[in-house]
Amino acid sequence: MPKLPKELPKELPKEQPKELPKELPKDLPKELQNISPSQLREQIRSGAHSGNTSGYCAGYVQCNMVILPADWADDFLTFCQANPKPCPLIAVSKAGEFSLPEVGADIDIRTDIPSYRVFENGQLKSETNDISDLWHEDLVVFLLGCSFSFEEALIADGLDVRNISEGLNVPMYRTNIDCMPAGPFSGNMVVSMRPFSPEDALRAAEISGRFPSVHGEPIHYANPETIGIADINQPDYGDAVTIKKGEHPLFWACGVTPQVALETAKPPFCITHSPGSMLVTDLKNSDFTVAPTD
Repeated sequence: MPKLPKELPKELPKEQPKELPKELPKDLPKELQNISPSQLREQIRSGAHSGNTSGYCAGYVQCNMVILPADWADDFLTFCQANPKPCPLIAVSKAGEFSLPEVGADIDIRTDIPSYRVFENGQLKSETNDISDLWHEDLVVFLLGCSFSFEEALIADGLDVRNISEGLNVPMYRTNIDCMPAGPFSGNMVVSMRPFSPEDALRAAEISGRFPSVHGEPIHYANPETIGIADINQPDYGDAVTIKKGEHPLFWACGVTPQVALETAKPPFCITHSPGSMLVTDLKNSDFTVAPTD
């Protein structure tokens, strides 16, 4: 479990209430929290749902996604294996395989994520909600664990997960923390953030540490400038959330990290999920927990 610093910063970031996005209403209704993964995927496939997926399908694993040409796949696999905190592998497809029955019986990776990012030579070119026209038989799909999977465990313990309670996408930041390079893939880690008091931060660390396959325990608490974050109220991805008096930011390794590595590696073509828009699988979060240690 990470240790809290002896001295916490004297000044906290100012609270920044924000207008809530239409895609994820505040106080997500129970029927949406408890919708089945196959029902949500059908809504995404039909265009009925286009927002982020945090808070949906309680109990089920959500995944970050990267799609690469087959001749880039081995190096990216090595990169993930060398950096398991930000890139925890859940599944890897065969080349050309867009259905992944091991994670969901009816999954079509081309249509079942609310928003995709398309990169060419490391540069973001477009975002779309359907990649069927871009699919070809040389593509390999990587699914990586997502911190959304342990959020419900935090909530069940009575902790306030601010991005969910405020109806926002989780804030994510680029850091100065180096990842281990592998072939052409390298870069700095991206982190997600949820604010907690010191006491609640210790509890959140203990709980999330039971989910090593979905980022596990946090990597840093308070003092965001130490890890290269200049302004906590200006996330690189997602939305800023309110940080209340007595709270400090708690950071977890984040599955958006591969998008930074892709910028460095510059593959001719690749596709990722848009930050916050995950593949919701039929896998149970409970299957990815480990027993707490004394």
